[in-house]
Amino acid sequence: MVLALVAAALFGAATPLSKMLLGTINPFMLAGLLYLGAGISLAPKAIHGGIFRKLRTLNAKNYRYILGSMICGGIIGPVFLLLGLKVAKSASVSLWLNLELVATTLLGHFLFKDRATRASALAAIGILAAAALLSWEGGSTSIVGGLLVAVACLAWGFDNHFSALIDGLKAEESTFLKGIAAGMVNGAIGIAVAGGISLPLPSLAASLAIGAFSYGLSIVLYISAAQGLGASRAQLFFSSSPLFGLLLAALVLRESLSLAQGAALIIMVLSYAFLFSERHEHRHIHESVKHTHWHRHDEDHHLHQHSKISSLAKLFGHSHEHVHEVSKHAHVHVSDIHHRHSHK
Repeated sequence: MVLALVAAALFGAATPLSKMLLGTINPFMLAGLLYLGAGISLAPKAIHGGIFRKLRTLNAKNYRYILGSMICGGIIGPVFLLLGLKVAKSASVSLWLNLELVATTLLGHFLFKDRATRASALAAIGILAAAALLSWEGGSTSIVGGLLVAVACLAWGFDNHFSALIDGLKAEESTFLKGIAAGMVNGAIGIAVAGGISLPLPSLAASLAIGAFSYGLSIVLYISAAQGLGASRAQLFFSSSPLFGLLLAALVLRESLSLAQGAALIIMVLSYAFLFSERHEHRHIHESVKHTHWHRHDEDHHLHQHSKISSLAKLFGHSHEHVHEVSKHAHVHVSDIHHRHSHK
């Protein structure tokens, strides 16, 4: 939960900050720079961790997830978001980003075995109601901008599930691949659109810095949360990002804020209370598996030992390759990376 909320704050800051840069950089170029910033910032850790060696050992399923994440999350999503941001207010775009919650929840329930329970459905309705309240107070908006952001949210909905299901790489390694690939593709398109490279140095530095924190670190934290909570539930917490975007839009861009924010915040808190109340428990079987993902050792599935582990890793979790033996048990669980089983 904490990981998803920190990721939301970092990502929410990207919308108003990116709005400031669109006057000097075209959307394709900016999307490329943001993801290049993410990829470059994570390169030392990913390369030191042996990412290129790990890529040679992945199965076809993981390759499909990585490719889907690159295309949907790294190329399509950010470009359509920035195109929408170019024609609409950043505060409005921040609110429309809640459509990512709708896309992630529906795709999870119908395509990815990330089942929506009654509690999570009520939480999703509440969070969307909070966004609708803020949107109603926000004034006139662009229909074209809204449609462009909706396409971005659908792409990110697919990306959320693809990223949560990658179990052969650490979160920072899959994000590094996405950042470099998306940065190169969108950057090349941006150069073609602009007819060359001509960027003010401050804009270039700012784009890479925003990418490092609001895309690189934010995505790593989100993927870690999604592997532990399931993409749909992690997205419920991540959907608080528009509130952070609204606050920053008011402070940095001097855009007006509505009094409805207080009511929306109360609705969102109540929605999270519904989410915390859910309990899904039944007897289920786990097949033997060897994989890599973020985890903590206070869970039923991660009882393996370490010769040495830091106190921070114990508290917040860590990621490494580990083996699960066949087991059959009953306990409270969500649709995390271990529990995408079917229900009769």
